[in-house]
Amino acid sequence: MRVEGAHGYRLTQPGGRLADVELPPLVPAADHVVVEVAGCGLCHTDLGYAYDNVPTRHPLPLILGHEIAGRVVDAGDRAAEWLGRSVIVQAVIPCGSCEACLANRPTICRKQFMPGNDGDGGFASHVLVPARGLCAVPDVLPHGLTLDMLAVVADAVTTPYEAMTRAEVGSDDLVVVVGAGGIGGFGVQIAAAFGATVVAIDVDDERLALAKQHGATLALNPKNLDGKMMKSSIRGLSRESGRGHVGWKIFEMSGNAAGQQTAWGLLDFGAYLAVVGYTAEKVELRLSNLMAFDATARGNWGCAPANYPPALKLVLERKIVLDPYVERHTLSELPELFEAANRHEIRRRAIVRPQ
Repeated sequence: MRVEGAHGYRLTQPGGRLADVELPPLVPAADHVVVEVAGCGLCHTDLGYAYDNVPTRHPLPLILGHEIAGRVVDAGDRAAEWLGRSVIVQAVIPCGSCEACLANRPTICRKQFMPGNDGDGGFASHVLVPARGLCAVPDVLPHGLTLDMLAVVADAVTTPYEAMTRAEVGSDDLVVVVGAGGIGGFGVQIAAAFGATVVAIDVDDERLALAKQHGATLALNPKNLDGKMMKSSIRGLSRESGRGHVGWKIFEMSGNAAGQQTAWGLLDFGAYLAVVGYTAEKVELRLSNLMAFDATARGNWGCAPANYPPALKLVLERKIVLDPYVERHTLSELPELFEAANRHEIRRRAIVRPQ
C-alpha cells in the first residue's frame, strides 16, 4: 500500500518562504508507518532552521516540524499493529541498538531520527516515520482534549518533563522556571504536579499571570527586579515553604541569552541548573560559580522514549492543561505564521492542522 496525494510546506533555503509542494507517494518500509497529521506544533527550533542559519542534518529543501500527533494510515509489515491507531510521534527517535542506547542514554543516540531535521517533518498532510518512535494515544480523549492539541506533547511537554525527571523534582523541592512561555509554561505545571513549590520568571506579565493560575506560587519579572532582589524574593519563599535555600532546582526554559544569564545568576549553594531552552547566542559566564556554590549544571536534548507515556498521562489527567497555552492554525497559513512567530507576534504555542 502507499499514500498518494500528500502535500506539505518545504523550506528551500534559510530565510526563504515556505513552498507548498506535492509529495511523492509515501511507501513505508517494513518498520515504518505513514501518519496522517492531525496537528504539528511550531517550535523555536523550527524558526532557528528557517531564519537563524541553524543547519538541519538533512540538507534543504526539507519539510520542518517535529511536534506531531495524528493517526497511522499505512504501516510496514513489522509495524502492522499500529495501523489505525492515534499516536504522538517522538521529537527525537533513537535507534535503540547503538552504544548510547544500550547505555540507557537514548537522547544522545547518534543514529537518531528527528522529523523536520533528519528527514521530512510534520508541516504536511502526512509524514513517514519509524514505528519505534510512536507513543500510543487513547482513541477516546477526555473532554476538552483533541488529538491535534497533543502535538505539543511531542516536545514542549516531554522535554521539560525529561529535565524534571532527571532532576528528581519532588515535594521537598523549590523549583525556579526561567521563561514561562512555550516549554516553560508546561514546565511550571510539571513541577507543580510533582509537588514542588514553583517560582516563574518571565519578562511578560501575561505569561506570569497564567503561570500563577497553573502552578506557580511566586511570579517575578526581571524588568522590575534586579538579580539580588529576585534572589532575595526566592529565599523568602524558601523560608516560608520550609525548604530553606539549599539546593534550588533552576530550569532555564527561555531559550535566549538574557534568560540564561538570569538563570546563572540565581545559582546558590547546592543548586541544580538544567538548561532546557536553546539559543545560538553566546553567553559570558563565570564558570567557577559551579565550584563556589558546589552546584550542578546539566542539559537535555529531547526526551527518552520511556518518559512519553507518563508525560502524556499527566495531560490526560489534566494535571497539565494545554488549552490556555496553544492556538490553532491551518496548514495554508504556515508561511505567514512563520513570519509572525519570527517577529514574536504569536502569543501561544501554535498548532498547525492540515484541515
